[in-house]
Amino acid sequence: MSNLGVRILAGALNQYDDIWCERVYAPWTDMEEQMRRYGMPLCAHESGDPIADFDFIAFTLQYEMCYTNVVNMLDLAGLPLLAADRAPDAPLVIGGGPCAYNAEPVADFFDLFNIGEGEEMLPEIVRLYIRMKQEGRYTKETFLHEAAATIPGVYVPSLYDVTYNEDGTIKAYTPKYPDVPARVIKRIVQDMDKAFFPEKVVMPYVETVQDRIMLEVFRGCIRGCRFCQAGMVYRPVREKSPEVLDNQARCLFNATGYEEISLTSLAIDDYSQLDLLTDKLLSWTQPLKVNLSLPSLRADSFTKELMDKIVSVRASSITFAPEAGTQRLRDVINKNVTEEDILKAASVAFSGGKSAIKLYFMQGLPTETDDDLRGIPALAASVIRQFYATPDRAKGKPVNVTFSVSSFIPKPFTPFQWEAQDTLEEQERKQKLIGACVTDRKIRYQHHDAKTCRIEAALARGDRRLSRVLILAQQRGFRFDAWSEYFNYDAWIQAFNDAGIDPAFYANRELGEDEVLPWDVIDCGVSKAFLLRERHRAYEGHTTPNCREQCSGCGASCLGGERTCCPKSKKQ
Repeated sequence: MSNLGVRILAGALNQYDDIWCERVYAPWTDMEEQMRRYGMPLCAHESGDPIADFDFIAFTLQYEMCYTNVVNMLDLAGLPLLAADRAPDAPLVIGGGPCAYNAEPVADFFDLFNIGEGEEMLPEIVRLYIRMKQEGRYTKETFLHEAAATIPGVYVPSLYDVTYNEDGTIKAYTPKYPDVPARVIKRIVQDMDKAFFPEKVVMPYVETVQDRIMLEVFRGCIRGCRFCQAGMVYRPVREKSPEVLDNQARCLFNATGYEEISLTSLAIDDYSQLDLLTDKLLSWTQPLKVNLSLPSLRADSFTKELMDKIVSVRASSITFAPEAGTQRLRDVINKNVTEEDILKAASVAFSGGKSAIKLYFMQGLPTETDDDLRGIPALAASVIRQFYATPDRAKGKPVNVTFSVSSFIPKPFTPFQWEAQDTLEEQERKQKLIGACVTDRKIRYQHHDAKTCRIEAALARGDRRLSRVLILAQQRGFRFDAWSEYFNYDAWIQAFNDAGIDPAFYANRELGEDEVLPWDVIDCGVSKAFLLRERHRAYEGHTTPNCREQCSGCGASCLGGERTCCPKSKKQ
């Protein structure tokens, strides 16, 4: 309900008089039980019409562990799971979102995918459908072919033959027609000031996860963290102007009455006009007692001025993401943040009245040693000491530091996409090692479930053969695998075994640098040559400057946009 992308896409479609877009959600397990008992199909939220009666069904693929929900929703709709088995007049199933950059594990369930940003592309797809229907030349096959051939960013899996080598790796992706692109180039919105913006949003009668105004400030990232998929696939940076953002914030406030505005981006303090924007917003939000939230703050750019602007936010804690416990490993992953930066940021937070700090880390990163792992609780302890060394800290408040450690998952289109994930046993050993180093009650240690991370890694780097696993998973009642109470690791492993697939082939194997990858059919704008250079620089311990300091030649500037990601590319 709170997903900003869904709000944008639904609004982009509903702005046309001849297009009607509704919402549909996966029902919770108790509701699904009753639906199956009484033969109730999955229906759209607004009209109550069965979604099987619609022309299109579109899913946003945000997280690999939600794949079972997608497959199960198709079954609840009364549709065959595989696209090849559906009738010619069945709804066309579209996928989009970050997981679409490697759509192969779910490719057999979808008719087509939107690669990249969809607010311009999705209406183009629907408009082509309407036109072909009006001209009397629509068939499912001709529509999919024409969409793939004429609309940039459309990927139709059925129009590609996939062959495999004897060792199980992919041999080639071959288009079935000469006018179908060998690689699908992602779409971006070039001018964010002119991008579609929903002036009104659907207001629920109940509290949602993010009950606030979500103000999208810019897209892309100037950083080059080598583990981060979002920082690569959302390039290049494209900013909205402060004037447009201020107007959009006022518009949404008048339409919703929300009491908090969250400035959303991958790293909000990388917005080049943040001071001007926050001053504009605070000029009217403070008198109206509307909180301003700045998530995704970087420790190396967190200042007292920023702290003063968000001091009114209700949360008592503030979050930073060092990602690694030692400077050596932070250089390997190109985090470009020092311990001095982290402690300085913590001191600013303590001076501003905060008494709790949250820190995010990863374990299992390439070249990691046990000393790097011990550095994680050691850094948390340094933050505790920094609290007592801050003279103007909040008096009478107990200090606490919570650090959360997730397992490294090699993601497509990152410099670490070739790396092997730690085995399950090694992940669990490292979790115990970190926990044994926590001796201060003011420090709280949390970690992600290693078993979930292993399945996620297999799905993240999987190919089309994983559809066999997902079909078995749906048949065996897998639902809401992103929720710990429903995730069953042993059942997942059994499904892999019964499908004749080893999850270690995808999760725990180092991929060859010359290997054809499942996502090589997609072009995200960042070249494989750049990703390889960054991988090699990681093993050399060399960092790469951010895009505003120096252009690293990733290739994303060829997509257009404002090209604000580096001065060099802008001059060129």
